Amino acid sequence: MSALNWQKSSFSGEAANCVHIAAADDGSIKIQESDTPDTIVTTTPEKLRAFILGVKAGEFDHFAEAAGTDA
Repeated sequence: MSALNWQKSSFSGEAANCVHIAAADDGSIKIQESDTPDTIVTTTPEKLRAFILGVKAGEFDHFAEAAGTDA
């Protein structure tokens, strides 16, 4: 496998802590957070697309709401 060309999220701006993403030679997508660069999540373009669409549609908002409670 060739070296991955990691791209920093444009949402991060100049921040040091951010998400990086790379396309691997095998067609998979690699995701890492700068805080833990040795931890790499592997997914497919189709699954990443479905996840992003779900986030935009608010399908995961209940997780953020639950994190704000003392339950």
